[in-house]
Amino acid sequence: MATCDSGPMFLKAINCEGETKNASFIANLLDECIREIGPQNVVQVITDNASACKAAGQIIEAKYSHIFWTPCVVHTLNLALKNICTPKASPNNDVWGQCIWISDVADECWAVKNYIMNHQMRLAMFNHHSKLKFLSIADTRFASIIVMMRRYREIKVELQRMVVSEEWDAYQEDNVEKAKCIKEKILDDVLWSKIDYILSFTYPIYDMLRKCDTDMPCLHLVYEWWDSMIGDVKVAIYKKEGKQLYEDSEFFNAVNEVLLQRWTKSNTPLHCLAHSLNPRYYTTEWLVPNRVAPHQDQGITLQRQKCFERLFPNDLDRMHAREEYAAFSGGIDHFSNADSLIDRGRMQS
Repeated sequence: MATCDSGPMFLKAINCEGETKNASFIANLLDECIREIGPQNVVQVITDNASACKAAGQIIEAKYSHIFWTPCVVHTLNLALKNICTPKASPNNDVWGQCIWISDVADECWAVKNYIMNHQMRLAMFNHHSKLKFLSIADTRFASIIVMMRRYREIKVELQRMVVSEEWDAYQEDNVEKAKCIKEKILDDVLWSKIDYILSFTYPIYDMLRKCDTDMPCLHLVYEWWDSMIGDVKVAIYKKEGKQLYEDSEFFNAVNEVLLQRWTKSNTPLHCLAHSLNPRYYTTEWLVPNRVAPHQDQGITLQRQKCFERLFPNDLDRMHAREEYAAFSGGIDHFSNADSLIDRGRMQS
């Protein structure tokens, strides 16, 4: 797949059956497409976060200094959700210690779903009470646990109506204790409270994932989306814990660790340059307390300079690019007229 001003387009499909999908193989496929399109027409290649794909991206960057490899933002967010919702067991893993309860809640939801879906009579009983259906969600689907929990929450009333109905009481099966256990889970207010909490603090991550998983160009928005998303996650967690934002939260620290690690691994100079070229981020409306314009952010400036060095290897061209950016960011020269300054906050970003 390739994308340009006209939108996404299909290039080719390749049968990789029997091939060793290592860095060299993937890099050769990418290089072949780049040469067909013309290296001068390519700015970025995107893959998932697999180590072989990352290594392939580095091979491409070494061959074409102006082309940037970036990991898929949607895949990165999905990995973050997996790290939070199903943390790997380790006694020295703070994330596991703080987040394992989320995995336990998900297991409870899966147990109810499977109990109902795997028996014709129980499924018929559920369909009688609910117009919405349980979703058959593959593990490979993005945000699969959150999607499952969202649907589970949507059918809460119908599930509870089913297990208190005469049909449920009259239903006879071999494992009466299992049916009783499922009923208790569905009527458990503590479990529902935990589900609501999980959905509240993961919603900013899920929402960003959905916004990125479209055909809309969003490279110039990703940096700010990450920053705002982490802030929204913090607000949701602190609201539940009844804490002020300046206080410490062990649970948020664990979640924040996952998000920052994923963002640090996926952030590239190209993201910083795209962020710097969004006029909205220089407006007084956006520059509320705790926000800094891109040209005044040291970290972004360093990454932007790296991008300029790769895009403009000629010293004179790079100097002109820096001068043009200085005029743009400062709102001077041909960017100083009233319309240009007003349009900064009005243009579709």
